[in-house]
Amino acid sequence: MENALGSTRFIDADSRVVADFAADHAGAGDARSKAVNLYYALRDAVPYDMRTFGLDEGQFIASNVLGANSAFCVPKAIALAAVARAAGIPAKIGFANVRNHLTSPRLAALMDDDIFRWHAYTSLFLDGSWVKATPAFDIGLCERHGVLPLEFDGRSDSIFHPYDRDGRQHMEYVDFIGEFTDMPYDAFATEMRAAYPRLLEALDQDRARAARLRN
Repeated sequence: MENALGSTRFIDADSRVVADFAADHAGAGDARSKAVNLYYALRDAVPYDMRTFGLDEGQFIASNVLGANSAFCVPKAIALAAVARAAGIPAKIGFANVRNHLTSPRLAALMDDDIFRWHAYTSLFLDGSWVKATPAFDIGLCERHGVLPLEFDGRSDSIFHPYDRDGRQHMEYVDFIGEFTDMPYDAFATEMRAAYPRLLEALDQDRARAARLRN
């Protein structure tokens, strides 16, 4: 439990940016109330964007995530763990392999199958038990794509609704990988390079192209 409260390389709960976010959004209630407030604040403060997917170590440091224009599921789960710890709530980052039935055609073409490996969530210790929360999809993204926003009450696991607003199957969990007191970067990066070489290359090229246009 002590390891789930401290500051680490990636879950830098003692950084000023993280502490300020927790102070601004946790509220003055009990731990469960604070966790719920932080979940919604973090979910919507950093928009989800799969185009940010990459392996730059800096993008997985919680204080950097809070200052980013957007992020994908792993950095957002790390950031939620950090602000929870800053508010005195034990937190870990968890990973699972999932199947996303609503993935975009371009993304699907760059993957060898329909499994999204190492999808991330945050595990929070509330009222004597660990509860899963998934802050990936912000409310703006959900509204644009007709996906039900994922709610969290601090009592039961909140992962992904199985259907979107039109009744189409959305997300299913294939298996759980594990929960960690810090981001297991080396294992994650090794798996991503093996599973998604074409996707990583394509997104790196997109970012390089965008940088050239800005300059």
